[in-house]
Amino acid sequence: MCVIISNAIDYLLIGHVTEDLQSDETIVLGGTVTYSGLTARALGHQPAIITSCSKETPLQALEDFPIHIVPSAKTTQFRNTPSENGRIQHLYAQARIINADDLPDNWTNPAIVHIAPVFNDVNPALLAHFPNSFRCLTPQGWMRDVDECGVVQAKKLECIDKWLGYAHAIVLSREDLQGDMDEAEKLAKQVPVLVVTERDKGALVFSNGQRNHFPAPSVKLVDDTGSGDIFAACFFHHLYRHQNVWQAARFAVDLASRSVSRPALDGIPTPEEIQKAHDMALEQAVYG
Repeated sequence: MCVIISNAIDYLLIGHVTEDLQSDETIVLGGTVTYSGLTARALGHQPAIITSCSKETPLQALEDFPIHIVPSAKTTQFRNTPSENGRIQHLYAQARIINADDLPDNWTNPAIVHIAPVFNDVNPALLAHFPNSFRCLTPQGWMRDVDECGVVQAKKLECIDKWLGYAHAIVLSREDLQGDMDEAEKLAKQVPVLVVTERDKGALVFSNGQRNHFPAPSVKLVDDTGSGDIFAACFFHHLYRHQNVWQAARFAVDLASRSVSRPALDGIPTPEEIQKAHDMALEQAVYG
């Protein structure tokens, strides 16, 4: 298994941690930076997080991480409610936006930068602030709006075309796109690598004018919270380390699929799962 052993920060995540309200009113720490950050650590990275939240937010799940917190009176807070048509998500509170002025001076040159907004919480201009890094993006948080009741609605990715070209790889979901695969084709022309995750159907990958679909293994669904974030960290990690987009997709599909068999943060990949997925990805025939 290939891991990165380093005392320096090599996987920087930028975005809001969230308080995810459960049915019993308890709070589970969430947000892409949480799920992707824990996954990056499991993969052998030395991750760090730039976020914004209130000082009351419990961060025990990230207690070993270097974290730069932009002070905020509130923490971004969601509730996810299952329904026949998928989950309904409510936004109850939001921390302050993260801007270039919030970047620590000594965190400007990591190997991988993962811009990870959850609800319009990161200035997209930050994509241009890491010229020597492998710049990765999960833009879901720029593809969300809320109605008058606070219910989160999908919207098109707009007004950030000038920044998208700075990204080396983008991961988003079919739900983010509202099923509009013409929009996916358009986005794929703006970046070297685009991945559209499709839940239990796997992922569709666009690269160098080619597109390939990678089916997911069949598993029993327990909780798919954070599975897209786990996929993204696995994909970015493997692509950076091995420079093979198709192998990275196999690796990420396998680990993200297995994550849904466990609840919430327990879905972070285990060493045994990582080793198996790594070996399988490298053994598979290479596309293109």
